[in-house]
Amino acid sequence: MLPGDPGVHELLTRGRIEVEGRLVDASNATLFCAITLDGVSAQCVYKPVSGERPLWDFPDGTLAGREVAAHLISAAAGFDVVPTTVLRPGPFGSGMVQLWVDTREDDELVDIVAEADVPQGWRAVLRAHDRYGDPAVLVHADHPRMRMMAAFDVVANNADRKGGHVLHAPDGRVFGVDHGICLHAEDKLRTVLWGWSREELPPEAVEALERLRVELTGELGETLHDHLTRAEVRALAERTDKLLASGRYPEPSSEWPAIPWPAF
Repeated sequence: MLPGDPGVHELLTRGRIEVEGRLVDASNATLFCAITLDGVSAQCVYKPVSGERPLWDFPDGTLAGREVAAHLISAAAGFDVVPTTVLRPGPFGSGMVQLWVDTREDDELVDIVAEADVPQGWRAVLRAHDRYGDPAVLVHADHPRMRMMAAFDVVANNADRKGGHVLHAPDGRVFGVDHGICLHAEDKLRTVLWGWSREELPPEAVEALERLRVELTGELGETLHDHLTRAEVRALAERTDKLLASGRYPEPSSEWPAIPWPAF
């Protein structure tokens, strides 16, 4: 089952969750689960609110709520870069449940390579040196769905777009995960997807932004108040207006680290 398939939302909302393991690299409790409803089953990620570590700079709401808000924004605007995500009761209390996305083997879209090994057409983000002192480059693919993700991250104010959060599905679609640290009212954009800085937004990204701005004045705006403060929803609208007015991907800020650490 893939994001967007009929019945995914119903399955995640009403299905029976069975915990099968824990993703140990995650900083908060992140459980890998099977979910089943009426003979239909899939895999999902369950992050209980009880397993969240408090963050001093994200004091309002929950990380789970922010993950759900990110999906709602992506779906309503047509970015379609966040897997189906719901907030519901689970084995360890209320939490975020998100459809698991399988990925292509040995097909990373973000990488660190030697200067001479930058793939044709990829975008260089940062040049540095590896632990041996040799030149290395942080790069990402020039994929149209990643262009949409980069625009989504700007308005979502994603403070943690690591390379490992970009998933290349077997059907060619690209999804982003781990949106618990986003949608703050203050600017906090940190991402590895800076390869299009100062370039014009593609038409499909502009259309998504225009759709988002309309949706924020209606049901989407009201629904987001279940997960975000009113100041955060206002800031989301303001970021959308600003990005539409410029028509270009922004440059990294010099006022805070522009790339998350670690980058993967």
